[in-house]
Amino acid sequence: MSSTTVPVPPSPAGGAPAAASAPSSGPASGAPSTAPPAAMPFTPYQKLIVAILAFLQFTIVLDFMIMSPLGAFLLPALHITTRQFGLAVSVYAFSAGIAGFLAAGFADRFDRKRLLMFFYAGFVVGTFLCGVANSYHFLLAARMVTGIFGGVIGSISFAIIADLFAFQQRGRVMGVVQTSFAASQVLGLPLGMILSNHWGWHAPFLMIVALAMAAGLLMSVGMKPINEHLKLQRDGSALKHLIKTVSRRRYLQAFGTMALMVTGGFMLMPFGSAFTVNNIGISTQKLQHIYFATGLCSIVAGPLLGRISDRFGKYALFCAGSALGAVMIFIYTHMGHTPIWQVIAVNVLLFVGITSRIISASALVSAVPDPASRGAFMAVNSSIQQVSGGLAAALGGLIVVQTASGTLEGYDVLGYVVIASMAVTVTLLYFINRMVNQSIAAPPAAPV
Repeated sequence: MSSTTVPVPPSPAGGAPAAASAPSSGPASGAPSTAPPAAMPFTPYQKLIVAILAFLQFTIVLDFMIMSPLGAFLLPALHITTRQFGLAVSVYAFSAGIAGFLAAGFADRFDRKRLLMFFYAGFVVGTFLCGVANSYHFLLAARMVTGIFGGVIGSISFAIIADLFAFQQRGRVMGVVQTSFAASQVLGLPLGMILSNHWGWHAPFLMIVALAMAAGLLMSVGMKPINEHLKLQRDGSALKHLIKTVSRRRYLQAFGTMALMVTGGFMLMPFGSAFTVNNIGISTQKLQHIYFATGLCSIVAGPLLGRISDRFGKYALFCAGSALGAVMIFIYTHMGHTPIWQVIAVNVLLFVGITSRIISASALVSAVPDPASRGAFMAVNSSIQQVSGGLAAALGGLIVVQTASGTLEGYDVLGYVVIASMAVTVTLLYFINRMVNQSIAAPPAAPV
């Protein structure tokens, strides 16, 4: 089977028994095809894995995203400033980044299912602590615990996707898994807002704990061991494995690109609800309508964008999503008092652009690591993204200032910064795309 990674040694299309029947990810002739690739069907087990990973990602994403709408509740309830709230958001990212980097050396030395279950259990404990926090500093510590465990889960999930799915399938997989963002908007955030309005800001965290326990049960029962990568390990120690991973040039290129890509969300999202309420004039009771409508459209768009990514090119979709996102960010960050239907329309288009970027970039970068170092690569990649996002959230807290009247100043400045970073990532990902295409088009080398 031909390589799905960059460059040699060649990688199995599946990397595990469940995907052994999947077609190889590179052209059989060793030359790129000019026709759009035909869609590769999923096996029943692959469909189950996609469902499990999407469920897990739903709880992880909801735990992070719930902080944004809760900002309107936490600022007055805990008597904190926007800077303190920015720290509460960023501490999750910082702790996740440190944990991911420390776990990278061991990420390819364990069965991925066992590793995923361990970190997911820690995530549940951390979220429960958030749900019983009675002060700002307690909440800060609880977010740190949640980040230590929750921040590593995404990297393990992406390593599993690269193990079990061929490159031509990963856009569709990412499209479904990334609907966790949309599902959290449609189901989680509105429900979280309702719970917050009736029982306080603690209730959404306890809701996530209940959902996460159900997701953990599904994973323990439905997922088979994923340990084929253990046969490929040759590094003598975890430290040596980590050093080898962080010193490879093409890996560093991917790390830098993805780190810059996440800054926009971390800058804008934490203050989105406060900006919508105080600047745009939407009441907290109506926020749930915006999240519901935006998420519902994103649920439909996610799988469709994944198919477009696989069929017409991941980089092409990334460029289109970046252009759409940049325009919508400019409009959104300059809004004054606006009717709710216009706010919903802008948010829908903005999230379509963001989702296009996430799906295409994640699928494209999944082809960079060799199978023997996928876990370490994904862990370091996630770690760097989390730290970068944490810095971006903290920077956003310094730029945005809440006035005595409650309105936010400086949000338009954040918009300009995010648009500039999006333009840079379009250029950087071009080189990643070229590197991946050259690897897929190259004839497979003999195993070593």
